[in-house]
Amino acid sequence: MQKRSIVPIVYILFLMLPIYWLVAMSFKTTNEILSGFSLFPQTFTLDNYATIFTDPSWYWGYINSILYVSINTVISIAVALPAAYAFSRYRFLGDKQLFFWLLTNRMAPAAVFALPFFQLYSAVELFDTHLAVALAHCLFNIPLAVWILEGFMGGVPKELDETAFVDGYSFPRFFATIFVPSIKAGVGVAAFFCFMFSWVELLLAKTLTAVAAKPIAATMTKTASSAGYELGLLAAAGTLTIIPGAIVIWFVRNYIAKGFAMGRV
Repeated sequence: MQKRSIVPIVYILFLMLPIYWLVAMSFKTTNEILSGFSLFPQTFTLDNYATIFTDPSWYWGYINSILYVSINTVISIAVALPAAYAFSRYRFLGDKQLFFWLLTNRMAPAAVFALPFFQLYSAVELFDTHLAVALAHCLFNIPLAVWILEGFMGGVPKELDETAFVDGYSFPRFFATIFVPSIKAGVGVAAFFCFMFSWVELLLAKTLTAVAAKPIAATMTKTASSAGYELGLLAAAGTLTIIPGAIVIWFVRNYIAKGFAMGRV
């Protein structure tokens, strides 16, 4: 083994250590976790996972999270695609200022908007719905998606648009059948970042839900009892929350690499 390969291997192992520790804890009982240090489970158990997959209050947390994350990703990409096309292809009064203003929304912390969203959605009876969380996350994800997609669209020659229109394509047909497929890498990258933000964001998701749309991150806080936290159950729930993100990363891994190469990610 060459010496130059030792450093990245050690670094990767260091990054993987917390994940391994979380997975190992998920197969332990809380008593074993609190009893002392051990690299491997001394009493291997699947009870923690059995509780999650059989208790509706647990597995519905995952379903709720996946539902509002999916809705948010679809809405964000659907809105960002025409907006990014406009910024990429046209010049209009205040376009640069408007583009910058969109990004400033992404810079604000979620806590700033928690109370306004809570009052607004309570007034229009959207509180504790999947749509409420999905729309709230759009405030952050749409500007990011527009910024990413505009960079990819800028790399597509304008002659493509002109040739399609000369050939008799209407704009909707050209946009859906020619232009969007030509930037599918950008769509994949934008969808990935929208999904990941919405999946890991907790404050708005917890503030805007109570029971019917309660996300898994909020459900995990119920592991506290009079005897303390059920650490094994909490570790199992945390392990399962990694899986959706890992699946998304697997499918868009090549697109993310292209996004970095184009300097927009």
